[in-house]
Amino acid sequence: MTAIAPHITAFLRERLPKQRGASEHTCQSYAYAFQLLFLYASERFNVNPSALELEQLDAPLIMDFLEQLETKRGNTASTRNARLAAIKSFMRFCEYREPALLEQSRRILAIPFKRTDIALIDHLSTAEMQAILNAPDLTTRAGVRDRAMLHLCFSAGLRVSELVGLPLAAVHLQSSPNILVQGKGQRERCLPLWKQTATDLRAWLAVRGEALAPELFLNARGQPMTRSGFEYVLRKHVRTAAEHCPSLKGKRVSPHVLRHSCAMMILQATGDLRKVSLWLGHADMQTTEVYLRADPTDKLEAIEAITPPALKRGRFTVPDKLIASLQPS
Repeated sequence: MTAIAPHITAFLRERLPKQRGASEHTCQSYAYAFQLLFLYASERFNVNPSALELEQLDAPLIMDFLEQLETKRGNTASTRNARLAAIKSFMRFCEYREPALLEQSRRILAIPFKRTDIALIDHLSTAEMQAILNAPDLTTRAGVRDRAMLHLCFSAGLRVSELVGLPLAAVHLQSSPNILVQGKGQRERCLPLWKQTATDLRAWLAVRGEALAPELFLNARGQPMTRSGFEYVLRKHVRTAAEHCPSLKGKRVSPHVLRHSCAMMILQATGDLRKVSLWLGHADMQTTEVYLRADPTDKLEAIEAITPPALKRGRFTVPDKLIASLQPS
């Protein structure tokens, strides 16, 4: 029998971050998936999670676990698929470390993903985005920082992990302001900055102070800004902006919505999906195609280019109620 602990440790600490270049967020998501799986398996076999063995993670167990995610935990099909993706990645890793488990692994890899509804992305209008950027109080240090964070996240289309992890050394504000971003899969991209974005960053650097942390954005304690910290800042300013921009009321504005808004702005300005893909740092153009479905511009052009069929015109006359009531049914 093969203990799980050494393999899952190597997978989460070596395989994902060092060999695959996975982001911290991805590593945390995978770790949580296995936390749920191991707790489920430990209850099934009535043993401590640390006593579980790889041979116990067979296809029937994984299928039952996935069903439990949807029925008892109320997870969506998308979340179920994300958990399954983590398990499959781990089993591929184990194939090379424990060749005797190849057949077991093949059965798990054959478990299909569920079809999911692909909804249109959420994004903000120019007026909504402007209201959010105008929300911070620029007479305070926190307000200057918040404006710079929000502006950079939107204008550069950054993932929240890229924003909070951006090092001070990656920001260049000389003749041609730009930032060097390291995205998913250790892929780097250099993004030019709008003049106003560079101005906001200079304002923040002027009051940032000489903190020891290498990250650009810091919290009130002088420590690196966290994902949850930025989400809190964004929610706070969205509430303020909603007072002046009613369309924001009831909208769930996450950091990724700012990234979507940037993508839509670039697509509508250039009409070039390739430029959107390069700006966002996508590895696959298919990932970027989601913005085409949300942009009505191409659909309007298609309508205008088509000659509709000439139809016979007619006019309906509502019958008199009295006469209609006297007619036999």
